[in-house]
This record gives sequence, structure tokens and C-alpha cells, in this order.
Amino acid sequence: MAASATPRQSSAERLITFTLGATYWLWLVGGVYMAGPVLGWLLAALCGRAYFMAPVLSKEEAPEPLAAVLWLWLLGMGAMLPILLIGHFGFDLGIGQTIKSSVGWAKGWALLALFPVAGYVLPIRLSVLVRAICRLSRQTLIIMPFLLAAPFLHLPEVLWTSPLKVLGGSGDEYFTVQLYTIEPGTGIPRWQFFAPWSPAAGMVAVIHFLLAREEADARWRWTGYVAAVLMALLSTSRMALIALAVMIPLTLLVGKLRQPLMWAIAAPFALVSSWALPTLMAWADAAAESFKGARADSSRVRSTLGRIATQRWQDEAYWFGHGIVERGPHLVEYMPIGSHHSWYGLLFVKGITGAVALAVPMLATLIKCFRMAMDDRAGRLGLAMILTYWFYSFGENLEVLTYIAWPALLAIGIVLRMERKGE
Repeated sequence: MAASATPRQSSAERLITFTLGATYWLWLVGGVYMAGPVLGWLLAALCGRAYFMAPVLSKEEAPEPLAAVLWLWLLGMGAMLPILLIGHFGFDLGIGQTIKSSVGWAKGWALLALFPVAGYVLPIRLSVLVRAICRLSRQTLIIMPFLLAAPFLHLPEVLWTSPLKVLGGSGDEYFTVQLYTIEPGTGIPRWQFFAPWSPAAGMVAVIHFLLAREEADARWRWTGYVAAVLMALLSTSRMALIALAVMIPLTLLVGKLRQPLMWAIAAPFALVSSWALPTLMAWADAAAESFKGARADSSRVRSTLGRIATQRWQDEAYWFGHGIVERGPHLVEYMPIGSHHSWYGLLFVKGITGAVALAVPMLATLIKCFRMAMDDRAGRLGLAMILTYWFYSFGENLEVLTYIAWPALLAIGIVLRMERKGE
């Protein structure tokens, strides 16, 4: 799908290529956290200029009217700001905290809408995005021997924390140059690369692997594959390994749904599966317990955080939430209530209105991409991207990772445009 030779890049493509190419340099100065939001708003400005100039452009050059699903993203993520303000007002959090949270909205929730819109409106080719990801993968492979050697050479886990942290963020981890971490209890090293923590690196690995599949040049494609798989393995993220094992077969299966042979094969398989359902359910339960047991302390903390978040949401702030995350008790190792899960986090911080504001566009995008996936490869890429976001919404806070996971959102917008124009 992606071409190895590309014509002159548009301004939007140059911004994307530069940002991805500079990732590790930005990581060294603690700038990755700021680069994602800056890129998102610059692309939004280019979208605004494109629509402003539309009356004087030819029909071929003028941007397409926004797809309905993108309007849902804009409305949903736009609604997050007044919901935030109402929550802050209700709990009297003060003007300083309200300003800080509003800036956080611009660096998080807003980007969930801006990147898909940019992919749809601007002349960004999927091939350019894919090649930039593969070039970043090459950089990952170059730096990987040093990162792997670091714990065995007894180099410090943290090299430094950038002074850019004064610009704001949920914690120092977004601005820290961390070579590796040591898993408590086991003493096994984990790597997070340019992500704020290891499971987030796993999410990036899944996105990069799926995008690398669209690269036409075999050398670049395998560079992307190898780097992504190594990132997933070295992050020791259970979710990343499951996603890599499930996502591609699942999207390929959807692509076969219009073929009668598929249904002919599925019918007897479904019949046999129904007879074996009790055994399959037992296997599923055993697999779930094995998944939790692989990192039992982590699973316990996540589960307890979820229970606390939902209970306090129901009892204290049903409609608009508490406005901000709060530090948890010793029982959850002081992890913030509302973290480690997008839906629990939304219910706690923004209430039922915030959860609906995210669920509606995500569900609409899933349905749209599912329909597209039955017809072409680009649709299957879009489906894989939104499925990845759905999958990780149950283990991460999506808005805080958009600054490194934005290629998935951009790809969704590009795929929607390709479907609209019949590319």
C-alpha cells in the first residue's frame, strides 16, 4: 500500500516526518511530551487554513467536508472541556488548578480529535507516515544494544530529568531520560524506550508493528517488524503481547466476512464450538488467571483502583466527576485514583458525561472501520488502530499517551479520507 518512492512532501508531511525522526533526540532533552501536542495543534492550524482557503481552491485541492464520525470526535473531545470546568467548579478546586487542567485538556483529550481530523483534511499520504515510523524503528534498533547493556553495566536507571518539566505534566516520568527499570520482587529489568513507562512502550510497539505492515519496501517493513516486536518483548507488557497475537488475525478475519466460503467454514466450526463451550470457558478462565498471575501485584493494584474509582464516582460525583485524579491509599501503593484505566478514570474525573463523550466517537469509529475492513486493506488498518485504542483503554489512560500514540489516530483519519475519495 505504501510506496517506496515518494513525490515532494507537503508541509504537514514534513512536520510529521521531522517529529518522528527527532523522537530520540527529543527524548534526550525531555521534549517528547511537548512535541506531540505541538504537532497536533500545528496540524490543526493547517486544517483551519485549508478550510479558510477552500473558496479560492480548485475542487481537487479543496478539503473534503468532515465525515460524520470526525464531527463526533470534535464534539466529544470538545465537551470534555466544559465537563472539566463543571467538575472543578463543583469541588471548588480553584482557578490555578482549573487553568492547569484546561492546559492538560489541550495536551490530551483535544488531540484525540485533532489528529484524526488532520489525517482526513490534510494531504498526508499513508506511505509517508509508514516510512517515518520505519525510520524511527531503525533508530530504535541502533540504540537498543546500549539500552540492553545498561543494567548489566550497572549504569543508573535514570540519567536525568529535563528542566522542561516546569512546562507541566502529570509527573516527572514524562520528562525523565530513563534507560531501564527493575521490576520489584523479581529484579528483572524492563525497558520503556521513549515512553513514560513500560506498558506504554508496549502500546507504541503494537501501533508501530501494525503500521509497518503497510510498508511496500521489504527491508523497511522488516525493520519496523523487528523493532516493534523487540520493544514489546523488552517492555514485558502482557497487553502488548496479546495485542500483537490477536489484532492481525482478527482484522484479517473481518476482511473475509463478505466471502461465502468464510461462512461455510464458520458454520460447522460454530456448531462444534457450542458443544465445547464449557471447556472453552474453563480455558478462558485459566488464561485470565494466568494473565493476572504473571504480575499479580500489578493486577491487584489495578483492580482495587477500579473498585475505588467506581464506588466514589457513584457516591460522590455521578454526572461530572471529581475534576482531577486523587492520590490513592497505601492499599493501592498511593497510585492516583482514576489512573490505569480510561473508563474508570473518566467516571472518577469527569463522571458519566465524560465517559459518554469518549464512548460515542470510539464506538462510531469502530463500526465505521469494521464496515470498511470488509472491503479493503486500508479499512483493516483503520480497524486495527481503533481496536488497539479500545484494547488499551482498559489498561491505560488514553489521553495521557496520545503524545506518543498519535500515529494511530492520524492513520484513522487518513484511512477515512481514502475511503471517502476511493483511493
